Amino acid sequence: MIPTTDSNALDRQLAYVVFRLTLGINIFVHGAGRIFGPGAEAFASTTASEFGQTPLPAGMVHAFLIVVPFAELVLGALTTLGLFTRWALTLGGLLIAALVFGTAMRSDWNTVGVQMIYAITYFLLLVNRSDNRFSLDALFFAERS
Repeated sequence: MIPTTDSNALDRQLAYVVFRLTLGINIFVHGAGRIFGPGAEAFASTTASEFGQTPLPAGMVHAFLIVVPFAELVLGALTTLGLFTRWALTLGGLLIAALVFGTAMRSDWNTVGVQMIYAITYFLLLVNRSDNRFSLDALFFAERS
């Protein structure tokens, strides 16, 4: 049987929701694990020590790292639910860009490579957002594009 256009569209929409859910859960658990595990302060202090040999100001690094788990928690929840998807993906992509910058300053190229996979994931989800049918955006705002 040759798939119809409607079948192809449904497949794209289902693929999109699975991809969006997967990223959202991943980012949400990153944030939740850091907040409810060792705590945001412990995460920030431990991670900030890795930036001691970079020209980045220690206070700014620490402040940024305090915010990261909360940003991950909120952006992960929004992405998982498909709520304010355009902005959740845009802000998530910008967060990854900031993380790539900091990690590159440490010359930790293996981690930058992993972060680039996240950047590509954000890009793919944002550019294909017209397939975001199964989401709270679509339910509440009739947003499908």
